[in-house]
Amino acid sequence: MFAAMLLAISIVALSQFALYYWRSVLAGVAAQTVSGRVLEAAGVDGSNVSARDFDTFAGLYELTPQLQNSRSGLSGVRFYVRVIEALETLFGSFMPSVAAWGQRERAICARFAAVQIDRRLQANLELAASLRSC
Repeated sequence: MFAAMLLAISIVALSQFALYYWRSVLAGVAAQTVSGRVLEAAGVDGSNVSARDFDTFAGLYELTPQLQNSRSGLSGVRFYVRVIEALETLFGSFMPSVAAWGQRERAICARFAAVQIDRRLQANLELAASLRSC
């Protein structure tokens, strides 16, 4: 019995650590600068990437070609945004702090998507330049 309880506590603690680590990576990437060409393509004001811009950036991400094989994508972030939206729907009307938290988190996710678009475009430009130099 004690071993099962210890296993359950360990799994919960490891899951919590993994979630916090993933969230810190997300925030770290979102803190990077986004080029003006990405913001202009999305029709977003340069300094005001907000929570409602995530769907715009996610759609633009899907339209951006990927010339190199990489595993980065937005599937985990999309799931996270949907969970946040569900929490805002359930609790946001009577708990304003949840609604404010959700807005902040979705804005971070929108900036993450914008940075990912910028990275993908930069990688494509570098690959095209290397192909031209051959």
